[in-house]
Amino acid sequence: MLGTRRAAQGWWRTTNVWKFPGGLSEPGEDIGNTAIREVFEETGIKSEFRSLLSIRQQHRHPGAFGKSDMYIICRLEPSSFNISFCQQECLKCEWMDLTDLAKSKETTPITSNIARLLLYGYREGFDKIDLTMREFPAVYTGLFYKLYHRELPENYRNMTYI
Repeated sequence: MLGTRRAAQGWWRTTNVWKFPGGLSEPGEDIGNTAIREVFEETGIKSEFRSLLSIRQQHRHPGAFGKSDMYIICRLEPSSFNISFCQQECLKCEWMDLTDLAKSKETTPITSNIARLLLYGYREGFDKIDLTMREFPAVYTGLFYKLYHRELPENYRNMTYI
């Protein structure tokens, strides 16, 4: 698992703890593309989107510009492994063992909880935790939407109306 140590920045005062790479979406940017871009910008690691793992919702978050904040955690698969981290955003970046990260006192509560969720996925199967994505045509011509959900069994995915 890829972990980064961050320096305190502006309103954000969590300093020198392990956490996952992350950041804000650009206008019109899909969730998976944001995760891929942020991981690459912070670590130099190329990756592919696999699933949504969880969503954290928080109100009155100081960095959310007066809005409620949703932090979406994605599962990515790396396609490169050599770290070249952004020194403006991170103090350190390294591959870490999930068990160590889940038990670490040098991390945020969300990071240790997601590490435990990932351990469960590796041991029991990601089909038990993943929210996969399917794209469908919208009712508006030429537009599409993405639906994130637990994977349906084959007989329900291909069900037709009678």
